[in-house]
Amino acid sequence: MSTVLYILAGLGFIISACAHLYVKLRLQPGKDSDLDDYYYEFEDQHPGLARYNKWSRITFGAMVVSVLLLFVAAAI
Repeated sequence: MSTVLYILAGLGFIISACAHLYVKLRLQPGKDSDLDDYYYEFEDQHPGLARYNKWSRITFGAMVVSVLLLFVAAAI
């Protein structure tokens, strides 16, 4: 049972870590975006920044869940 959990959690961690790196490198609004035109209190409404923040939280959450599953597999 713990071997299957190791494999699934390890694979989940690798996939979510790669996805998180992709989000950090590709989806982050660049210097040429119009983010500077937004007032700092409303910059979270920028579509590019909102998409970046959403996917960054999702992929980081998946990594956390995978690490917790790895810990559970080690504890079993």
